[in-house]
Amino acid sequence: MEDTANQSNEEIQKTQEILEKNDYDSKNLVKMLQDIQAELGYVPGDSQKFLAKKLRVPVSHIFGILTFYNFFRLYPPGRHSIDVCLGTACYVKGAKNILNEIVERYGIKPGQTTPDRKFSMDIVRCVGCCAIGPVMLVDGTVYGKMKPEKVKEILRRYK
Repeated sequence: MEDTANQSNEEIQKTQEILEKNDYDSKNLVKMLQDIQAELGYVPGDSQKFLAKKLRVPVSHIFGILTFYNFFRLYPPGRHSIDVCLGTACYVKGAKNILNEIVERYGIKPGQTTPDRKFSMDIVRCVGCCAIGPVMLVDGTVYGKMKPEKVKEILRRYK
């Protein structure tokens, strides 16, 4: 429990520094959220609440921004990033089945991280590998002609 409290304190401290750097100006809210994510890898709930209080805006306003822009993460990143291409060519070739396999096997949805923080998963739109679709990327390495049964075999390589 102490580690979680320390982590939260560090997140709040970083958020405070970013607020000060931006003169507590709510016009810089998106930039502040970007800075928080650059520092922490995501925008934690505690940072959202702290920002809302200090800027005197509803938490729902901040959450609305975070969920509107695809760039923002609401969960801490995993050690390895999985990107599933759902561009047209990959989708037609069965990318949805690859996505479903990861969701079922690892219990995460796009934008989430496994509880052990080993993997984060996101959806991308076309990585330019249409000829070898469907495509999955792990830490930037492209895996083409994917099939659901290959997911476990590939992800087993990542520690």
